[in-house]
Amino acid sequence: MKIALLSRDGSLYSCRKLREAAELRHHRVDIIDPLSCYMNVNCDAPSIHYRGQQLAHYDAVIPRIGSAITFFGTAVLRQFEIQGSFVLNDSAAIARARDKLHSLQLMARQGIGLPVTGFADSPDDTRDLIDMVGGAPLVVKLVEGTQGIGVVLAETRQAAESVIDAFRGLKAQFLVQEYIREARGKDIRCLVIGDRVVATIERQAKEGDFRSNLHRGGTARHVAITVKERDVAIRAAKTLGLQVAGVDILRAERGPLVMEVNASPGLEGIETTTGIDIAGMMIAYIEQQQSVNSPATA
Repeated sequence: MKIALLSRDGSLYSCRKLREAAELRHHRVDIIDPLSCYMNVNCDAPSIHYRGQQLAHYDAVIPRIGSAITFFGTAVLRQFEIQGSFVLNDSAAIARARDKLHSLQLMARQGIGLPVTGFADSPDDTRDLIDMVGGAPLVVKLVEGTQGIGVVLAETRQAAESVIDAFRGLKAQFLVQEYIREARGKDIRCLVIGDRVVATIERQAKEGDFRSNLHRGGTARHVAITVKERDVAIRAAKTLGLQVAGVDILRAERGPLVMEVNASPGLEGIETTTGIDIAGMMIAYIEQQQSVNSPATA
């Protein structure tokens, strides 16, 4: 197969491992910076141009689109979809996952457990908004934040009101969310491919922090999950239409709660912790889908 890997930086661990895994299976991989693409949008001969040349057809596209370029990155991905390439996570699914509020609303509709979450715009709603999620301590997070950026734990009502006022002053869209005390700064990252959870790790926040992201100094260890947790992770990914996802779950007294679903999960932390070749599994999944959908290209 001829595979396009959409990424701004091909030297990142995830990109390198995906490229190595594909080449080991005798596929050709081109790393393409989506911001260097430009498109001819028409009904007769839609095309994508890259650094002065028109791109030929790719059998499959692996999007590694950062949150900072979601709008243009998904537009480029849509163009590949129009041209008939198989995409590992389509543009609509990525857009759903990147919008934290939308993704939570979709999962709530499917009965998937979530932390109690509030969203508002008017400053007059602040006090009731805080009460809605059970009062302080609570978590305030930007709708489009990533890797723990734009996530604040407000331990008192006064602190919560100050953070909310600050975010509103910046005209930022944010969520106010129940703080799950019993999680104790831990969450579980479930790596979902298709209809399987292929790897799981427990992430622990560093001392003095509540964010368990490895990018923020958290630590990780392999962990076994329950049947219910596995089911919740798969349902969350399916609800957003993602074929590959990192589903973050909190262990609460009332059961597993989905905190977030990542459409472009990093591979380094979970591969090094578990020893599982997730990149290889992703390439094998693409091969399987290509074989099912167009046997001639397998």
